[in-house]
Amino acid sequence: MRSKFFFRSTIITILYTPCVVWSQTTDSISTEQEINPIHINAYFSQQPILELTSAAHTISSRLVDIQQPNSLLPAINTVAGVRMEERSPGSYRLAMRGSLIRSAFGIRNAKIYIDDFPLTDAGGNTYLNLLDPAAIDAIHIIKGPDGSLYGANSGGVIHIAPNGFDVRKNRSSVLLSGGSFGLFQEQLSIQRKVNDNYSFSFDQSFTRSDGYRDNTALNKKTLQTAHRWKYTPKNEIRFLALYSDLGYRTPGGLTQAQMDENPRMSRPAAGPNPSAKEQQAGIYNKTFYGGIAHHAQLSDRLSHVISVFGSNTDFENPFITNYEYRTENNLGLRTYFSYRNMDSPYVQWQMQMGFEGQKGWNEIENYGNEKGEATDLEDHDNLYNTQYSFFYRTMAKIYQRWTIEGSLGLNYSKLSYHQHHPEIESPSGNITFGSIWMPRIATSYLITDRFAVRGSVSKGYSPPTNEEIRPSDRIINNSLRPETGTNYELGTRLETNGRRFIADLSIYRYKIKHGIVEQRNDDGEAYYLNAGEINQRGIEASIWAYILTPQTKRFIQTFNLHSSVSYNHYRFGNYNVNNNDFSRNKVTAVPDWVWSNTLLISLPKQFGLNLSHNFTSVMPLNDANTVFSEKFHLVQAKGTWTWRLKKRQQLQFFAGVDNLLNERYSLGNDINAFGDRFFNPAPTRNYYGGMKVIL
Repeated sequence: MRSKFFFRSTIITILYTPCVVWSQTTDSISTEQEINPIHINAYFSQQPILELTSAAHTISSRLVDIQQPNSLLPAINTVAGVRMEERSPGSYRLAMRGSLIRSAFGIRNAKIYIDDFPLTDAGGNTYLNLLDPAAIDAIHIIKGPDGSLYGANSGGVIHIAPNGFDVRKNRSSVLLSGGSFGLFQEQLSIQRKVNDNYSFSFDQSFTRSDGYRDNTALNKKTLQTAHRWKYTPKNEIRFLALYSDLGYRTPGGLTQAQMDENPRMSRPAAGPNPSAKEQQAGIYNKTFYGGIAHHAQLSDRLSHVISVFGSNTDFENPFITNYEYRTENNLGLRTYFSYRNMDSPYVQWQMQMGFEGQKGWNEIENYGNEKGEATDLEDHDNLYNTQYSFFYRTMAKIYQRWTIEGSLGLNYSKLSYHQHHPEIESPSGNITFGSIWMPRIATSYLITDRFAVRGSVSKGYSPPTNEEIRPSDRIINNSLRPETGTNYELGTRLETNGRRFIADLSIYRYKIKHGIVEQRNDDGEAYYLNAGEINQRGIEASIWAYILTPQTKRFIQTFNLHSSVSYNHYRFGNYNVNNNDFSRNKVTAVPDWVWSNTLLISLPKQFGLNLSHNFTSVMPLNDANTVFSEKFHLVQAKGTWTWRLKKRQQLQFFAGVDNLLNERYSLGNDINAFGDRFFNPAPTRNYYGGMKVIL
């Protein structure tokens, strides 16, 4: 026991916090060592992150690549205030400045885009697990609510830049990897800049895994292509298409006693309900997503963007108590005009005005589940979503130091439903969430050329999603109200000369009205209700540092550190459920502290080493705050060796270990679980390795 404690303490001391490292070719050290990009794609353009009026972060494709290649989770969890969980392979949840209390099986409170195309559909769902990490060029994260420009969100906005729209040089790669618990992955990526006017990418992947627990097999296939054609000097077309075939089993939650007995078991039978394995519980999702956008420079100052996008999803979910089929179709349009006057060095200003709207058509059928086979029809409903927003933004930069920004959005959301089976007296209805004005005012000031302060007041808005209005208990809830709230935020950024040290600090207070929370019935089925007020206070801090600047003549050629920490003081306001008073309790599924670090190291002979560490403190798993998860330190390591074949051709070998300390933890707990089945045990220490050919 003492030796294990000494080993764990030594590792954590060495890492200082979560650390990650990548290998590089010798001649790339001086040009490709940027930890934190200077610019970020936010608010309709690429902007210097130092002067941005909001808390933001960019994850480059390099930072994704240095992690385990089959998941975005490790890279996203390096960002303060953003937390991603994996209940089982392929089953992701993501929270931005908020709890996972609404996110039993997905993403809530955040709006996600792929370039100019919303990935979040009209019903509020975001299937982030359909994307392949290798097909992503960068991830731009704006933290904090911004309903003024991006419609329904109360946690933040994520812009994903796909391969193909910004190809700087021709590149092709093939990756093969394997690991513990039957993991196998293959990735193919082709990026071509045909000429100055046309570029494209093609990405394909296949991933399978048996999983750590029983009934956790994963099978995922993706195809993605993106094209950018500048057909005149002032006009271009962008096209994106994605097809994903995803299937994974869901093991279900365990009680503390069951997890102690055998953490690899799936949910056993209980009372009248069969086991997860017996019912072959799982998720099967086949989705086609596509979009086309036109960018036009109408004059030196005026531009216009219009994008049309849509998706089709066939979704199956054999569950413990039923077998659900869903067909989801979405169609949308986003368009805006942008006017920029940058002529004067003293006052530069710009404004944008636009519209975003989506329609959704959803057919949902629920059957009995007899050992993974659908039996008799139990429920049959149609849901129709209408969601749109008008937005306006203006920004002025005075004397290249003071940025003033204001925006205003009008958001509207409506759901219509028709219940075909079983027959009821009033089978049809409408749920309207009204027209809500969402303002944002923000400013940033450069005190020196390397030190900026910022402040903002913004309103957030998040209506119930389809899965909350018609959850797994299949009862349409027309009494749910949207979450709304106002966020007050202050922040600062600091850079030293040469960007050897960068620091970012944010302090915020967000008061949510009508917070939506998840509850469970006796069969383990979910339903949702409004909890009243939720008070969110938080502090986020990040640093990026060159501990050793690039130098090819040293043994350690580069040594970089990225460290981020968030403190979350989240409390319920007045909150009563079934005569139980949970007022002023800690908000469920929110840890007080999350600390992450990333070390980036390059060694001679093109060797590299990645070490990463994440600390997550205890968090309540039910609203009563009577059950808490255990804190954990998650340490990962990855080593790489790159062998240059020719001028551009490289062969890279890599090997890694996950959960180096062999911690027992649950990464993806069931919230307010009936029968105390809170825990989804994560894998013990496991390994992976592979090779990548770069042409």
